[in-house]
Amino acid sequence: MARLRKFAAYRRLERPYTRISKFRTKSYVRARPTCRIVRFDMGDLSKEFDYSVQLVSKAAMQLRDNAIEAARQTSNRLLQKKIGKTGWMFKIRMYPHHILRENPLASGAGADRMSTGMKCSFGKPIGIAARIREGQILFQIDTSKEHVATAKEALRRASTKMPFGCSIEVVEKKAK
Repeated sequence: MARLRKFAAYRRLERPYTRISKFRTKSYVRARPTCRIVRFDMGDLSKEFDYSVQLVSKAAMQLRDNAIEAARQTSNRLLQKKIGKTGWMFKIRMYPHHILRENPLASGAGADRMSTGMKCSFGKPIGIAARIREGQILFQIDTSKEHVATAKEALRRASTKMPFGCSIEVVEKKAK
């Protein structure tokens, strides 16, 4: 069974590997894995809300797209269950551009005939990740004053899916 490699191998920020072009010969990355994030904007997108609840990163590292999707699903499910379809707007404020590579090392019987070892060790694309800075806003929920507690709980649940510490900030929007 194929498994994901532990993300501890990819967590640190190193050189970005992202060059994609609509012209195949100009791409440094030949095959880009698909993004697992289904939706970046959810809820009532047309309405203006008074409060914004934000999930802010406390560390600089990489975040795999399936972790972002897991956090989105838990938050979105709670918001729909407690508040309903309208009354909030949920926005993902990052995008996984960075392509993760793996040099597959075979083990077991006959592995020496298949494996190249550390010769040709550049690796093949296996997934994508977002590069997060310290203090960057990851998720944002805009809502009214009576639903701020529910939005904070939704972002607390999303923070449990993150491989680093996060803080939740409530920002009151100024009336124009």
